[in-house]
Parts: sequence; C-alpha cells; structure tokens
Amino acid sequence: MKNAWVLIAACVAVGALAPVRAEESSGKPDLAKAQQLVNTRCAACHGTDGNSVASANPSLAAQHAEYISLQLSHFKDGIRSNAAMASMVGDLTPEDMKALGAYFAQQKPKGAAAKDASLIAAGRKLYRGGNASTGVPACAACHTPTGAGIPTRYPRLSGQYADYTLAQLQAFKSGQRGMDKDGKDVNGRVMAQIAARMSEPEMRAVADYAAGLH
Repeated sequence: MKNAWVLIAACVAVGALAPVRAEESSGKPDLAKAQQLVNTRCAACHGTDGNSVASANPSLAAQHAEYISLQLSHFKDGIRSNAAMASMVGDLTPEDMKALGAYFAQQKPKGAAAKDASLIAAGRKLYRGGNASTGVPACAACHTPTGAGIPTRYPRLSGQYADYTLAQLQAFKSGQRGMDKDGKDVNGRVMAQIAARMSEPEMRAVADYAAGLH
C-alpha cells in the first residue's frame, strides 16, 4: 500500500507543477474561430460537438479546456507522437489551442455506459481502491470518484470510450506516452509508472468501468 500512496502523492505534486500553455495567453478565447477550426479540422474525428462517433477517437465534449489545450501543444511539440494530430496542429497558435479547449469544454457530452457486465466489479474495485499488492493507486485519487477529473491537472474519464481509454493505458505502459526524452509530459510520466504496474485485464476493466461513470 505504501507504493500506491507514493504514486498518489506524486500525482498531486506534479499536477501542481505541470505547465498549461493555454494560460500563457491572456484575453477571452475566440470561440468563433474555434468553431471554424472544429468544422474544418476536428469534426471528422471528434464530431462538431465533441462527441466522437468512433471509439478509436476520443470524445472531447466537456473535457477540461486546459487539458485539451495542453495536449494540443504536446502534439505540436512532439511530446505526444501522432502523425495525424501533428499535421492538424502544426500551424495552430497558443490562442487557437486555448480557444479550442474552451470550445470543447462547453459542449454537452452524450455519455456512455460500461458494456461488459463481467468487468464492472473488477473495474470498480481498482478505480476506487487500487491494487495494494502491485502498488497501483486508486484512479479516483486523481480522476475523482465520478470520473470528472481535476481541471488543469487530470482529464475527465467519465463517458469516454472504453476502447480509447484502454488504448491510452496501453500506450503509457509501452512507453509510447509519458516517456518523452525531455520529461516535459510530467503527468504523463506518472501515468506511465502507474500503467506499468497494471495487467491487461485490469486496464480493460477500469477502462470499461470509467466509461459508465457520471
């Protein structure tokens, strides 16, 4: 249990230090321009209202504005590696990314539900209490019991496609996320440490359970 609490403490500590590029620019976000960018670049994968129709692509509706803006900057800077996203954000300014974050944060999520009843109990146990024997902390410690996350620090998980959440956990475990050579993805590095301790069944269970939170 000691290892789990060490990781939880690390989550809280690094979250306070993690840079949020969206906050570097002042003034109100240009939502009109954001909507134009959404219609021309984002809608095909994420929907015009942030509700993706494909489980491989994340739904962004009601996601924290700062988190979206930060991830966009990570794609632009190569901290997160994704060729499709890199091409989409290459010419975006910090103001554009801030505006896109604000736009999607204001959208209403359609929500989702856990699909595999056999996974719910295991997912609930791990999400709420972690796994003391392997040092996996409770997901709720950083993403809150309802899956709402903590603005500027940790993303909303509730209503997210289980397939997408699972894919991200797998990416953290394999080192595709959170292991950038310069260590700029501070929170991602913590998630990589946590995912490394999780089994494939645990990742599947918690991803499915989180989808149904509200």
